[in-house]
Amino acid sequence: MPAPVILFAFKRALELKQTLAALQANYLAPQTDLYVFVDGPRHADEVSKVEAVRALVDDVKGFSRVHTSYSPTNIGCANSIIAGVTQVLKRHPSVIVLEDDVVTTPNFLDFMNQGLNQFGHEPAVFSIGGYTLPLKRPVDYIPDGYFFQRTCAWGWAIWADRWQQVDWGLRDFDEFMNDPGARQRFNRGGSDRVRMLRRAKTREIDAWDIRLCYSQFKSGGYTLYPTVSKTINIGVDSPDSTTEVVYDRYQPVLDTGRQRLFTFPQTVQTNPRYDRQFRRKFSVPVRIWNKLLTYGMTLFRGTKLA
Repeated sequence: MPAPVILFAFKRALELKQTLAALQANYLAPQTDLYVFVDGPRHADEVSKVEAVRALVDDVKGFSRVHTSYSPTNIGCANSIIAGVTQVLKRHPSVIVLEDDVVTTPNFLDFMNQGLNQFGHEPAVFSIGGYTLPLKRPVDYIPDGYFFQRTCAWGWAIWADRWQQVDWGLRDFDEFMNDPGARQRFNRGGSDRVRMLRRAKTREIDAWDIRLCYSQFKSGGYTLYPTVSKTINIGVDSPDSTTEVVYDRYQPVLDTGRQRLFTFPQTVQTNPRYDRQFRRKFSVPVRIWNKLLTYGMTLFRGTKLA
């Protein structure tokens, strides 16, 4: 049986409608159980938006079974995802996770389930990702996936035993921050990671994914990424987005969706050419350049609106 899909939503009905339509178009959707968690409104002007989302979810069809959970109060993005995934993993050995702004290709569920099946008994593989950065595929690279030591948040899958390793409270945070070598190694997965972890610890950001990244780092684990992206995030510049808006350097080349059988690397290790490209995307110079582009686009939009 395919792994169940967990979908988290809040107040973005427009994005959710696209996410649901794409998921329903997946080849494995009719055999897949869907769990939908909708967070509650934070204040009065969000009530109608949340109600519109719930109305969409109430009419969802096209899956083996649909399970819904509507929070009467707002518990926040991170708490909602942590609690929801934990709950479903008590009933299933693995899950596939989406948020309401992630649109999938028709073969997304095929890729994710094949990855879960192949690497379920390989502890070095911590999770499966459905998204990939727009990286150049080496001419002689045959597999349909590659490994990197950073978790994926835009369509991902995980096993119960890996999820249970995560320390959401970051109890060893002070010890980690006092170890320059550990911080340097953690930032090899992206120069933004130590800063994000600090902001998550101080609750400056409502983030679950960097804490998942940190547990994967401590376990020495890898994420399997597709060589061609099976997802795209449509909410980066949404006015209702819960993420920080930046210049969208993440725009992928999407899979056509026709391929249904995939081959994966025979050994769990990074490929030097993919590794180099991935690290560069999260390097300090590239991040600075993207912030400058964000600032320029903000000014341009403001000028046009004026």
